[in-house]
Amino acid sequence: MRFHLTSEQVAIQDAVRGTLAECWGMERLHRFADGDADFDADSWQALMVLGIGGLALPEAQGGAGLGLLDAALVCEMLGAACAPGPVIGQILGAIAVAHCANPATRELLAEIAAGNKVVTLALGSDLVQSARAADLFLADDGAGGLHLVEAGDGVEIETLSATDRSRPVSRVRFGTVTAHPLYPAGDPMVQRLTDAALVLIAADSLGGAQHCTDLSVDYAKTREQFGQPIGRFQGLKHQLAHMALDVEPARALVWYAAYAWDAGLPDAVRTAAQAKAHLGEVYTRTTRAAIAAHGGIGYTWEYGLNYWFRRSVFNRAWLGSPAQHRARAAELAGW
Repeated sequence: MRFHLTSEQVAIQDAVRGTLAECWGMERLHRFADGDADFDADSWQALMVLGIGGLALPEAQGGAGLGLLDAALVCEMLGAACAPGPVIGQILGAIAVAHCANPATRELLAEIAAGNKVVTLALGSDLVQSARAADLFLADDGAGGLHLVEAGDGVEIETLSATDRSRPVSRVRFGTVTAHPLYPAGDPMVQRLTDAALVLIAADSLGGAQHCTDLSVDYAKTREQFGQPIGRFQGLKHQLAHMALDVEPARALVWYAAYAWDAGLPDAVRTAAQAKAHLGEVYTRTTRAAIAAHGGIGYTWEYGLNYWFRRSVFNRAWLGSPAQHRARAAELAGW
C-alpha cells in the first residue's frame, strides 16, 4: 500500500497548479466575481488542454487511464486556486457516458473528454453551476436514475446572486427536453457516480482549506505588530496550529475515499459520505479561522479571503449537509 503520491501524481498537481497560476490569479478572480458571467472560457480551455476532461477514462476511450484518486488530486488544486467552471461535472459526465449502455449517448464522449461540450451537475438540487454556459446537464431523471440533458428548449434558467462568487449558480428547471438515458433506478452506477461527486467536492474543500492555512501562516510571518512578526504571539501560534491539525488528517480521509472508490472496496460508500461530511466542516472552520488570523484585512473584499469562505459554504451544503452524510455513514456502518 502506498502512503504517498507517486511522482506522476505529483506532476499532475504541479501541472494544474502551474496552469492556474498563469491564467487565474487574484486580479482575474476579482474581475470574474464583479462581472455577470458564470463561466470563464480561457481558464476552462487551459485546464482541458491538460486532459482533465478525460482524466478518469480508459486509454482505449481517449482518456488518460487514471482513476478517481487522480481526479481528486486535480480538484484539490482547483479548490486551492478557487478556480471557476464545472470541472467536477465534466469529470463525472465523462465517466457516466463512458460506462453507459446507450451507443448514441457514447457518441458524445469524445467532445466531453476534450472539454468542447461543457457538462455540469444538476443532482439533488435545482441550483446548478455554470448553467448558462453548459451544453449538457448530468441530472436526476425523476425516477431514481440518471440522464444527460441537452441545453436548449425546455431548460429554464434563472440567474441568481450566488454565494459562491467563483462558481456562480443558476436555478434550473427541466420541462420537455432532449435527454440521453444513462442509468435507470437501481443501477449501481447511480450510487457510484453520486459517491464520486461527494469525494471530488471533499477534495475541492481540502485544497481550499490547505490554501487558507498556508496563506495565514505566510501572513503571520510577514505582518508585524509591536515591532515583531505576529506569528510570534502565542495566541496566534495556537490558532494556526489548530488549523493545520484540522486540515492535515483530513487529507488521508479524502485520499482513502477516492482510493476505495477506485478499488471498489466494501467501505467505499461509507467513506465517501464521511469525507464529504468532515471536509465540509473543516473547510468552513478553516476559512473562518483564516479571516480571523488576518485581522481587519481578512474581512476586506480586495484581499479576497471571502472567495474561499463563500466557496466553503457552498461545498458544505452541496449534495447534502455534514449532518445528513454522517447519518448515512452511521447507518451504513450498522450503528
